[in-house]
Amino acid sequence: MKQNSYHIETDVCVIGAGHAGCEAALAAARIGFRTVIFTMNVIFTVSVDSIALMPCNPNVGGSSKGHLVRELDALGGEMGKNIDKTFIQSKMLNQSKGPAVHSLRTQADKAAYSMSMREILENQENLEIRQAEVTEILTEPLKASENDRKDEECVNQKVTGVRIHQGTVYSCRAVIICTGTYLNARCLVGESITETGPSGMQRSTFLKESLNRIGIGLRRFKTGTPARMDGRSLDYSKMTIQKGDERVIPFSYSTDPESVQIEQVPCWLTYTNEETHEIIRENLDRSPIYAGIIEGTGPRYCPSIEDKVVKFAEKTRHQVFIEPEGRTTNEMYVDGMSSSMPDDVQQRMYRTVPGLENCRIVKNAYAIEYDCINANDLKLTLEMKNVDGLFCAGQFNGSSGYEEAAAQGLIAGINAAMKLRGKEPLVLKRSESYIGVLIDDLVSKDNREPYRMMTSRAEYRLLLRQDNADLRLRKYGYRVGLISQEQYDYVCWKEQEISKEMERLRRVKIGAAASNQEYLREIGTSELKTAASLAELLCRPEITYDKLSGLDPERPELPPAVTEQVEINLKYEGYIQRQQKQVEEFNRLEKRRIPDTIDYDDVSSLRLEARQKLKELRPTSIGQASRMSGVTPADVAVLLIYLEKYKEHNHDTN
Repeated sequence: MKQNSYHIETDVCVIGAGHAGCEAALAAARIGFRTVIFTMNVIFTVSVDSIALMPCNPNVGGSSKGHLVRELDALGGEMGKNIDKTFIQSKMLNQSKGPAVHSLRTQADKAAYSMSMREILENQENLEIRQAEVTEILTEPLKASENDRKDEECVNQKVTGVRIHQGTVYSCRAVIICTGTYLNARCLVGESITETGPSGMQRSTFLKESLNRIGIGLRRFKTGTPARMDGRSLDYSKMTIQKGDERVIPFSYSTDPESVQIEQVPCWLTYTNEETHEIIRENLDRSPIYAGIIEGTGPRYCPSIEDKVVKFAEKTRHQVFIEPEGRTTNEMYVDGMSSSMPDDVQQRMYRTVPGLENCRIVKNAYAIEYDCINANDLKLTLEMKNVDGLFCAGQFNGSSGYEEAAAQGLIAGINAAMKLRGKEPLVLKRSESYIGVLIDDLVSKDNREPYRMMTSRAEYRLLLRQDNADLRLRKYGYRVGLISQEQYDYVCWKEQEISKEMERLRRVKIGAAASNQEYLREIGTSELKTAASLAELLCRPEITYDKLSGLDPERPELPPAVTEQVEINLKYEGYIQRQQKQVEEFNRLEKRRIPDTIDYDDVSSLRLEARQKLKELRPTSIGQASRMSGVTPADVAVLLIYLEKYKEHNHDTN
């Protein structure tokens, strides 16, 4: 076949229009670069249904994931704004626990979310949507003058564009791959195997060969999704209702809180039982997971119902949440019962669950296998180490979840734009954001399964709360051009007001006057024995900032966003200071840079495993090296000693 010679010039090409692709494309376009986003799932049809598709759960946020959405919004991303417009239920999780683990979770209207994001993309300046499958990444040799690396693993090629199935070439200076779970995908329901992507969308097939040609290795991962039920066939009287919060807190800092106080749709809770588990056990040989049909590795922290029954055999029941997929559909998502069992087994096992006895399955549960990269091949900027200008984001990097994907997409889009501008990239440290933890874990650790963000992965989670994301990250969004001057000025003002009010509360003293003692008794706390500052009183667990108003007639009028931070900072001041000291030590190790030119074979005292890992991943700092799998504290100590000698030697030779 004669090759199409038609060329189109642009700056950035984004492959895939899922959550990662949308954020990447919007970031690059908003920073000022001509950007084309390829929906990838169609060749000859005219559908853009895959834009911001939610092929699995109808949720945005949740434990730790809500932190990612808040941070993404603070940096100038779109997910938080979009879910605020399209949610049907909202709940702040873990409210009975400390603020470090509070996390917002919303039920999405899937169709509305996708449609709204499509509208945003279609009306974004500098952004073009192209409905076509990208089949090839185009590269050319890198000139010696363009290569700033001096080590033996130097980059020897750069991106020049992409070719689509129809043959047209889009010439560009940066490419961002966001193929999600579509690359060489197949869906499995028992013995039935379909060569397709999620939700029956066309998979990407040709791109694999192109990636192999330019030296990018792939691995095989697996995930799954539960069945969808006709809500009219369910008996909700046998379930426990799950309502949203009375007062909804928006995800986005730019959303008017009053605009999200809407009528919410309930979810429902039920449980599996021994009958359910017995049906599953009897048919394990028909499950692709246990029959050896599935090659890919699945997520440990989001197991199928088959895995739950096998691995937690002592449990007599498992939670099942019935969640609506939108306001205008009867489809219900059966959260907690993902499966790859055959259709007949699914029909039987679901109908053993209370409330599902007469359920009608609209769409079968299925497992999906797909190709992704080893994220160790990425820099912390999410650029490939061996191909200049090629960035990757989302599930293609071996992560799972909409939120993880969107966060990576934003960072990849920002860094592609910064590269084209000749500016410093945005690399968030794990000490200042959950996004930093996510990317550092992906790039530095040997992840053999789909990576899921969890609160426990963040060492400094008391500092990285969902409530202070704007204070932590707005400055970076402003620096790269995604946050306006007005937004940045407000955060600066907010920071000043928090500091002023904390100091005022430390200064204002309350004596043991009778009126004060009476008020303290009224608000449910003990009387004063000696004078105390308002700050000291606020440290009492039963006292809130609002409750102090009766003792504080001269307090200034401040918005809740300020007073919330004042209360948290004072109540947890000791713990916060302790974590800040830990961060100082962390930053000390991060500042100990490892030169690109270091030859790990010269570090004679290193263990073989550590040497192999360090040569393979080439960390940029001692801090990053210390977090790598296979590198022990003893190896780090050896490396520190060697770097001192290395530094002295190079100083002498210069």
